[in-house]
Amino acid sequence: MDLKLPIRIIDELDDDIVESTGILDLASGEIFDVKLSDANDPPYDGFPAEDESYDFTSGVLSNGKKEVEFRVEVDVVGRRYSVTPSELLELKGRAAKLFSAPPGTSTR
Repeated sequence: MDLKLPIRIIDELDDDIVESTGILDLASGEIFDVKLSDANDPPYDGFPAEDESYDFTSGVLSNGKKEVEFRVEVDVVGRRYSVTPSELLELKGRAAKLFSAPPGTSTR
């Protein structure tokens, strides 16, 4: 199955949050087509994880007002984002609940 979903990517630095969008491949865990959100004026030069104040990165999968947050791994050298196999397995279950839940119900 070839399932790719749009996600938000949130890079947290000591005093700033940098938001981007991307596409998550649920088969491989690869995140591609990453684009910095227009509202951001980056507080860093280059890739967010290269900044000395970088803390961590998370992803958000949304369906209407419902959201699922998950951990995102960062390859600083390759400037790439991905989801680990174990996190991806858990995310698939949470995403299935997110997209199959009737409107107005919580997935948590």
